[in-house]
Amino acid sequence: MKFLIDFLPIAIFFAVYKYTEDIILATAVLIPATALQILYTWIKTKKVEKMHLVTLALVLVLGTMTIIFNDKTFIQWKPTIVNWLFAVVFLGSQFISKRTIIEMMMSNNIDLPKPVWKKLNLSWVVFFIVAGAVNIYVAYNYSEDTWVNFKLFGLLGMTFIFVLLQGIYMSRHMKETDETAEINKPDQ
Repeated sequence: MKFLIDFLPIAIFFAVYKYTEDIILATAVLIPATALQILYTWIKTKKVEKMHLVTLALVLVLGTMTIIFNDKTFIQWKPTIVNWLFAVVFLGSQFISKRTIIEMMMSNNIDLPKPVWKKLNLSWVVFFIVAGAVNIYVAYNYSEDTWVNFKLFGLLGMTFIFVLLQGIYMSRHMKETDETAEINKPDQ
């Protein structure tokens, strides 16, 4: 359910764009859709993730600039700015905290050696930089329609493949718990 709520504003943006072929109108709808997403999350859970607040702030600022200046460039930069901000935060976590962000997010469920957490965190940094760069490349080298499709399917597909590769990498380095060792213990 959380994934659907997280995904809803971009799906609404995509649907409005595909129906009207008007990126300014789709952006105008994206702004309240993102605000409603956060309001719904807060009502349901009494908390809002920082990522959602950053996204809302960028949607408000860049979306409003897109509408006021009638220039799609601002909204096309939003995914890049979000990705690059995440890259900076993930990279910074390696220097200002004892645990990386990825370790803070996942260590309650997965036990990995410290160097593996650092490599995972750095791989997310690289992923965010690449995703941001690819977004700008598509925005400036392909049609508006192609960019809208990429924003929904391309970035989502890139993320899915990256998470899958991360899972494979993590599975190779997961520490075996006593319970898992007992289950995997060969019969004597």
